[in-house]
Parts: sequence; C-alpha cells; structure tokens
Amino acid sequence: MVEQNKFEYQISAAISEFVASKKPTSKIVADLSPVIEATSELPLSNLEYWETFIRDQYDQALSSESTNKWKFWEDNSPRITLLDLCSWDGYRREKALRTINDKLPNRLFLALVVRRLNDWVPQVRKAAQDILANVLINSEPPYVADVICFTLSHWSSWKRIAPLNRMALLNTLSNKEIAKHIKLKLIHSSAGPLASILSEIGQIDVLDNSLEEIAANAVQPALRAKAYRSLLEGKVSWFAGREWEWTDKRYNEGRMKTLVAERPLATKVPLLPTLHLAANDRSSQARRVAAEILIKELNNLGSESLVLAEKFAQDSSSAVAERGKFALKKLAGDTTF
Repeated sequence: MVEQNKFEYQISAAISEFVASKKPTSKIVADLSPVIEATSELPLSNLEYWETFIRDQYDQALSSESTNKWKFWEDNSPRITLLDLCSWDGYRREKALRTINDKLPNRLFLALVVRRLNDWVPQVRKAAQDILANVLINSEPPYVADVICFTLSHWSSWKRIAPLNRMALLNTLSNKEIAKHIKLKLIHSSAGPLASILSEIGQIDVLDNSLEEIAANAVQPALRAKAYRSLLEGKVSWFAGREWEWTDKRYNEGRMKTLVAERPLATKVPLLPTLHLAANDRSSQARRVAAEILIKELNNLGSESLVLAEKFAQDSSSAVAERGKFALKKLAGDTTF
C-alpha cells in the first residue's frame, strides 16, 4: 500500500506538470517524459487500476486548466497524447494509437496498446491491430517479454480480441531476443500463473528446446511440473475455450465443457532419464507428475518400474505415495482396484 501511494503521488504530480507545460502561457515545451519516468516501474499485474487512475488524474488536470471562455471560436480540446490510450472517448483512444510511429517508451504504454486489441470499440481494435507488428518489433525486448507474459495470463477472458491478433502476439516470440527474455522471466519468477503462460506459448514451438532447462531450473514448482509433464508426454496442451455440452436434453440440462488443444513437441527427450529427474524434484507437484507417467508407462520401463514405484510409495507426499502404491499393486498383478 505504501508503494502504491508513492506511485500515485508521483504519477499525479507528473501529469499535473505535463498539463501545465501545455498551457499557451507556459514557456516550457510540453514534454511527456515526467509521466514516462513516473510510470516506468508500475507493476503490470494491476494494469486496470493504473489505467483508471491515469485517466482520472489526466481528466482532473485538464479540467483545472484556465481557458478563455470568450474566445469561443478557438478549439480548446487538448491535443492527442499517449495518455489518451486511457481515455473514455473511443475517438481519442483511436487517434492516440494512430499517432504512434514505432516504439513505446515503457512497458506500461506498450501494455495499454496491446490491451486495446480487446477494446469495446471496433475502430480502436482495428487501430491497435494496424500498429501492433511495428510497435512490437521496435520496442525494447524486455518490455515486449513482460507485456506478452502479462497478456497471455489474461487473454482467456478477452472475448473481443481476434484470433489473428492472438497469433501475431505469439509469433513475436520468434524474435530470439524476446524469446530469451521470456524464458528467463519464466525461470526466475516465483509468482503468477506461469504454468498457464507456458501452456499458451506452447501453441508455437519457440520454447520446445528450452523445456528441459525450465524443468530443471524454474523457481516455481507448478512451472517445473508443467514442463516435466510436457517433456514426459511428448506434447504440450493449452486451454482452447469452452462449449456447451448437453447432459440431458429432455430436461434442458447441460454444462460448459472445457476444450483443450494440444501439439506434439518439436524435440523429444529420453523417457527414463527425464522421469528420474522429475522423480527427484524437490517439489511434490513435479514428483506427482512423474508418478502419473510411471503408471502409464509401467510396462515399458523394465526393472526400473519397480525401482521408481518403490521410491514413490515411500514419498513424503500422500498424493505421490498413493500413486507409488498403486503402481506396486499393478506390478504385483493385483486386479482388485
């Protein structure tokens, strides 16, 4: 909360300074750099809040300007700036997008441009789509990596973004520098829906060769588990939407069914060594994945099946131990389960 208050104060002061510099009586050339500097460290995780805050502060600063009411023939509407990416007015949001030539000054404004791909105004979405490729290519790779990770963690709820724009964002990862930053961000981050982000990236093969590194070194246990599952199953899967499924048409009953799409990995890894690595992972989530794969491959691993089953049966995690005991029963020919 203290940090948020600090950001709010800095942004409010920067916006006021910028608006004051735009007054006709000001001797200072209008410069957005104070706002850019004040917003450079904002966390994208709270993007919606900061978008609303910037919009409100900008509106308040503009309304406090003294205008000459007698010169009614003069156009007193403020000129379009990057701050209008947050405007309530769809026309101003579209114009703000059209004024962007190449790169964005920080990750916040880049995120706001990408967010406009899901705008409720079709013309704004079209403007964002028209500049998207150029903006992504010319912006700093770390900014692009952060914004794409943020977007991938939210876009399952974006209902207006076109499939073409989804793929355009994913295809940006074909840039090796951006892909490297994405990989490092996944490995070193400890919080967030990283496993979901990895799943979404899995729609293309850009990180296929990095899955072993992610599985071995990622800080977040859920991400290591996801990487091991993809490696051991030889495929990657992701959320592909929902569709209605009837359970009983006579009574007009049904439910929404989750759709999952999948793609085989471009690279294959040896099953047994990878299974041993997962079985010795420090997280029970990864060990549980290994135990599940063991049960599926029980008849294909020779004597190692028994070794791994006994190891899992003694695991400190009850979920892993259950699967280990189940594997032992299957090896013993027990058919009572």
